Amino acid sequence: MDDTTMINKTTICMVQMATRSRGIFFGDNPLDFAGPILLVQLILSALLTALVQHFLTPLGETAFVSQTIVSSSNSFTHSFYIRMWVWHWGHQFLGKIRWFRDQIFPPKSFYVSETFAYFGLMIFLFLVGVKMDISAMRQSGRRAVVIGACNFFIPLALNEGLAFLLLHSVPMDPLLHHSLTWIASFQCLSSFHVIACLLADLKLLNSELGRLAVSSSMISGLCSWSWALILFMGRQNIMSGKRHMLILMSLLVAVMIAFIVYVLRPLMFWMIQQTGEDKAVKESYIFIIFIMVLGCSLFGEIIGQHFLLGPIILGLAVPEGPPLGSALVSKLDSYVSSILLPIYFVISGSTIDFSMIRLRTFGIVELLAVFGFLWKVMGTMLPSLCCDMSVKDSVSLALIMSVQGIIEVLIIGRAAQLEYIDRESYSIMVISLVIFNAATAPIVKVLYNPSKKYIARKRMTIQHAKAGAELRLLACIYHEDQTPSIINLLEASNPTAKSPIFFYVIHLIELSGRSAPLLMAHQLGKRTPLNSHHSDHINNAFRLYEQHNQGTVMVNPFTAISPFATMHDEVCALALDRKVCMVILPFHKCWTIEGTEGSANAIRTVNCNILRMAPCSVGVLVDRGTLGANAHKTTSKTSYSIGVIFLGGQDDREALAYANRMSKHPNVALTVVRLIEYSNTKYKTNEDMERDFELINEFRFTNSRNKSCVYKEEVVNDSIGVVSVIRTIENSFDLILVGRRHNSYSQLLRGLTEWNEFSELGFIGDMLSSSDSNCKVSVLVVQQQAFAGGDMVMDSPKSTVLDVSWDNNAKVWPASQ
Repeated sequence: MDDTTMINKTTICMVQMATRSRGIFFGDNPLDFAGPILLVQLILSALLTALVQHFLTPLGETAFVSQTIVSSSNSFTHSFYIRMWVWHWGHQFLGKIRWFRDQIFPPKSFYVSETFAYFGLMIFLFLVGVKMDISAMRQSGRRAVVIGACNFFIPLALNEGLAFLLLHSVPMDPLLHHSLTWIASFQCLSSFHVIACLLADLKLLNSELGRLAVSSSMISGLCSWSWALILFMGRQNIMSGKRHMLILMSLLVAVMIAFIVYVLRPLMFWMIQQTGEDKAVKESYIFIIFIMVLGCSLFGEIIGQHFLLGPIILGLAVPEGPPLGSALVSKLDSYVSSILLPIYFVISGSTIDFSMIRLRTFGIVELLAVFGFLWKVMGTMLPSLCCDMSVKDSVSLALIMSVQGIIEVLIIGRAAQLEYIDRESYSIMVISLVIFNAATAPIVKVLYNPSKKYIARKRMTIQHAKAGAELRLLACIYHEDQTPSIINLLEASNPTAKSPIFFYVIHLIELSGRSAPLLMAHQLGKRTPLNSHHSDHINNAFRLYEQHNQGTVMVNPFTAISPFATMHDEVCALALDRKVCMVILPFHKCWTIEGTEGSANAIRTVNCNILRMAPCSVGVLVDRGTLGANAHKTTSKTSYSIGVIFLGGQDDREALAYANRMSKHPNVALTVVRLIEYSNTKYKTNEDMERDFELINEFRFTNSRNKSCVYKEEVVNDSIGVVSVIRTIENSFDLILVGRRHNSYSQLLRGLTEWNEFSELGFIGDMLSSSDSNCKVSVLVVQQQAFAGGDMVMDSPKSTVLDVSWDNNAKVWPASQ
């Protein structure tokens, strides 16, 4: 062995650690054994990461930033200790920190910890592939392909040009001179999973920009991974001195891919067929897939590739979504992401040495990093602007597409092992990567707000719909058991040939087993890309109803697979695109005549988000099974007894307008009960109350000859009178329509506001639907569209004085009087 080799290679001898401790009662220190130290490292890494993430989440930071901060603290403490030894107090304090570091994270424990960490990383990257939908790449439009390609190739070309310029104009360290061009190329990489996780953390997955970013990131990620794979294979052959083996290694990689695609993937489809619908995946199948992951990892090592390559490709081959993909993700994702992954960051972060970073090297590498980021922004903005995107959306998309994370850290770590880049540059690249990631996420969160596009500039309500025109309704369904009540409500809405109903049904399914959300339209004669058929029963029921009512009802079913946090975007975007007048939402509690059956807080959150952002009116249906329960035995037709409780305001007007349409149905009996506040003096009214009078008069005029419509006025003094009247009539109907929002300062509602259990139902709706209520009928709580042109603000009305006096006795008359 020559002198040069002796200088460049260092041998470290350490005593092998025993695995298990006998316990403190026998005089053993548990921290002297590999097993207890591993458990302590796992606990501290997970807890510290969760704690840091708790404080960073409100700022819009991703989990990668908190994980990297925790991992870097160990190395930073050690480097800072070396530089601060001058001060005695600092020496004492930092010495204790270093003692803690040496006890919990001693170098001799890294062999076991690193093995465990890389095993967790292997499973994590396998799950990344499981969540990724390869078929979406084939369905990506030309815009996504162009943006994704430009996001990789433009920064690569420009950053390599800048590196070439620096090499010939700036003096630098020989190691940096050797690594600079490779540093420039590795700073241009991107990955699908990092961008998908950022969008999920920012709740933008379902937005229009999020969908474009997901599709584009698949293209740029494929280019990045291909580029890295080619470089790594080439370097391995050069370092081994057997350059002719490159072709053989490429062939073996192709053999591994072919085996996964044509042998293992069909085997997984066979598992899905054996599982069937609505059944849990057998544990034996999960065990077999684990064996596949380990076997692919072993084969990758045998052919000279990184052991992570095989699991990544196998993950891409797993059919995404339920049942198999969802089962794998549900069983492994939380444990791997929260427990195993933090220890990987701690182990990898220990290799970063801040003390070896020199100012000149830092400046040169950071200059490449800054320009690489700017090139990526420019490479995304140019094609976005050419595709007629707004400047604001183009900037937001460019920032999202420029984010890097754990995949890039893994790639540059592998590049450092293969001596493409030196260790000092590797540390600087990780630092810059975290800085840009931490700065980008909050900017995107502030810059792009998808809910702004839902602010309506046109009236999309039933009240303002043209008379005789088609009515467009959108119904959301979470469970197929909600289908009958929605169909009965559709039937009561009086679809006719002169005024048909375009009915859009969207089945909302929680996203599981994939990263990208999916909105799919079900068309007759076309197969859907879903592996499960949870929507089939719902679609068949509405298709059958459409066939029985040809010419009056047109049904368009959809399925949306999305996380609950952003599920409202699917509904609001569809409502805006189809110009619907009302969205019908099932209440998050399942009700029957006997009482509640269950609840789902996640569904309640979705409903509240839709109520807050919907570009049209919204109705929340509290179904107790009474709507459509009265069927004629001879005609097989259903009669509907419907009531409206009218206090006034835009939501009550929308409820009355909807009920007015229902009243035209031959089998509907409608009763409108108007509650009026008693006053012996002149009654103060405002513009909003004048609209109430106009709508009431219009309703009475149009139903003057309809004997099935009854109009009542009940004069009440206070909230006690309101409750008394409602309790008297609440079980007299099959369905009660009420408005959601009312003037909270009204004497009629004083006291009711303090007992509001479900704010999404309003004061009256909550009183009819609460668990303490004696009401046993279904309730539809209506909220009228919040119009951008401006509506009356109920809590601060402008009052005028009109001579309107009411008799103290309640009045009951047909609508014609």
